[in-house]
Amino acid sequence: MPVQLETPKEHPHVALVTIDRPERANALDPLMNSQLAGAWQHIAEDPDIRCAILRGAGDRVFCSGQDIGATLSASQKLHRGERVSEAEFEGLRSVSTALLAGFDLKTPLICAVNGHARGGGFDLMLASEIRYAVPNATFALEEVALGLYPTGNATVMLPRQIGWAYAHEMMLTGKPIDAEKALRFGLINEIVEPEALLDRAFETAQAIADNAPLAVTATRAGVRELISMDLESAYKRQEELGKPLRKTDDAREAQRAFMEKRTPKFQGR
Repeated sequence: MPVQLETPKEHPHVALVTIDRPERANALDPLMNSQLAGAWQHIAEDPDIRCAILRGAGDRVFCSGQDIGATLSASQKLHRGERVSEAEFEGLRSVSTALLAGFDLKTPLICAVNGHARGGGFDLMLASEIRYAVPNATFALEEVALGLYPTGNATVMLPRQIGWAYAHEMMLTGKPIDAEKALRFGLINEIVEPEALLDRAFETAQAIADNAPLAVTATRAGVRELISMDLESAYKRQEELGKPLRKTDDAREAQRAFMEKRTPKFQGR
């Protein structure tokens, strides 16, 4: 399958999603949009998954975005009122969910950027919380060069994540930046050698999965909710989000474990 979802035995609470179409620069066709959307929906609904990792297959491209010869041509046919196949139609319906544009994964996402992240691949990265990239990775939003508006995550998420001037440099020039510049912009967390990339992602994913899952979920959701609030409202809402967690079994377990000098065993309750 061009989109794979697996849970490694050594990391039972971590989902690994792989975009596996390296011969076509891991570009997303309608079938892959449907499969990727299905993978995200599964992760969002599975309480046993506490963190997810996204990677691209191969050693050159993370994801180049939508397949112009398939997804975009089907979209153009639909806009012209022409018939498309059921699979194509479902793939077009799935684009926003596939790119996590407006779809809440409810789970922390780590991107292991193994190469170029362009268009929809860049959109997917913007939906993640943590990003590691190889030294030869590049990042670009090229829609303006194609006469298009970047309707994924770029205009919504990018100015919230990096500086105003940096965000506009990327969105308005359409020119790629390298990994060093992405690190300087604050777009990625760390540059990692290719042979260590996935291990680094799993190391962080496991650290997240080892924490109290209710607290992780609430913290992730809280950041997304509070970021657009005024300070007074944000502090009030922060207390509302935090209060219920103090009464959970996991909070009590953490206290007992601290007193007993042992590692807590969280159950998500």
